[in-house]
Amino acid sequence: MEFGFTTAAYVVAAVLFILSLGGLSGQESAKRAVWYGIAGMALAVFATLIGPGAGLWLLSLVLLAAGGAIGVYVAQKVEMTGMPQLVAAMHSLVGLAAVFVGFNAHFELGRVLAMDPAARAGLHGFAELLADKTTVEVNILRVELFLGVFIGAVTFTGSVVAYGKLAGKLTSAATKLPGGHMLNLGAAIVSLLCLIWYFNSGGFFPLFLMTLAALFIGYHLIMGIGGADMPVVVSMLNSYSGWAAAAIGFSLGNDLLIVVGALVGSSGAILSYIMCKAMNRHFVSVILGGFGGASGPAAAIEGEQIAIDADGVAEALDEADSVIIIPGYGMAVAQAQHGVSELTRKLRAAGKEVRFAIHPVAGRLPGHMNVLLAEAKVPYDIVLEMDEINADFPSTDVAIVIGSNDIVNPAAQEDPNSPIAGMPVLEVWKAKKVFVSKRGQGTGYSGIENPLFYKENTRMFYGDAKASVDALLQKLG
Repeated sequence: MEFGFTTAAYVVAAVLFILSLGGLSGQESAKRAVWYGIAGMALAVFATLIGPGAGLWLLSLVLLAAGGAIGVYVAQKVEMTGMPQLVAAMHSLVGLAAVFVGFNAHFELGRVLAMDPAARAGLHGFAELLADKTTVEVNILRVELFLGVFIGAVTFTGSVVAYGKLAGKLTSAATKLPGGHMLNLGAAIVSLLCLIWYFNSGGFFPLFLMTLAALFIGYHLIMGIGGADMPVVVSMLNSYSGWAAAAIGFSLGNDLLIVVGALVGSSGAILSYIMCKAMNRHFVSVILGGFGGASGPAAAIEGEQIAIDADGVAEALDEADSVIIIPGYGMAVAQAQHGVSELTRKLRAAGKEVRFAIHPVAGRLPGHMNVLLAEAKVPYDIVLEMDEINADFPSTDVAIVIGSNDIVNPAAQEDPNSPIAGMPVLEVWKAKKVFVSKRGQGTGYSGIENPLFYKENTRMFYGDAKASVDALLQKLG
């Protein structure tokens, strides 16, 4: 009876997770989709707690309460600007959990196999599942367990490094140890040899040795990826965490964990592929830590950056009929989205056409800018993707860039030696006038110089984005 209820609950939870994932594809359905996910997870946890092999009620309740309290605290404290690094941190916890669960499954398997066959009859829960396995099934379990620990370890250290890069605690530049990709290859070969060793011996040492190699692979792979590719990295690590969960689900015989892990893994992989395509990056190149890429010195930039004040920008906006706003991470850091929304309202009230251009990798997380603009009540119908609006820049009077760098960098088209060469970008420089809201003259997160700032039709609107937009609002009256 318990097993039947758990199975039925898992099926319902899986359906809710699928509905949640599908609903996240649209801004208007996203809030409902989140509630589907919450309901699915609550049902899954409840079914697990009362299902076969359940026990340790007090400890389970204490851990649930502690985890819930931490979740509420983090949700209330973390701003939208901190979401990319928070997502990376969550991925690291999934990876670490996969490693610990894999280790526990290994020790439990060893305990059950060492027992007298007659003594196995009284086992319950996971131990009972292990006791019924044949030799072939035990060998398959070891492979599943090994893969779960391997992917989990790579996800853990990779996510920790991604967190450090996104939070500014580690350099955003691509960094490799002497030996570069050969070190990664060597660690991968060691892991493969450990798999063969573990498959034949069942001992803990090859599993532990592989874990060390996998931890290094995760660290060194992500350290070798530059800031321009970090949105893809976050999505890729999301995929890794899903596959780690699926592999451990096979080890534990948990159907829901397999389904959810496969959903997360496949959706993360698809999103990573879509983002790589949008950036004209090779997926394999990115996941191998920037293997290949442009070579040779970047083209020299001529000209100077010309500053403008709020009065000059306001005058240009008064004369303009069409305006395109391009938001980026700088807008998120300055929390300028509400000011930008008010600016949009005023310009539209004056009869001007105002639209937003969103690059697929704007910000440091997929959909980052869309969420910020929705939070600020910017109408959905004027927020357009790059492919929908790029051809309109030549007929646009004013383009306002707020905190973006790489996604509006003409070097992607003009300099074959640029690290972002070939990446599709928003062609803002084709607008009649371009204003760039930027804190200073430094390069962006990826450290790549931007020729846009030196073009004749570009003026630099220096200062904090929120303060700059607020000053501009006062000039517009």
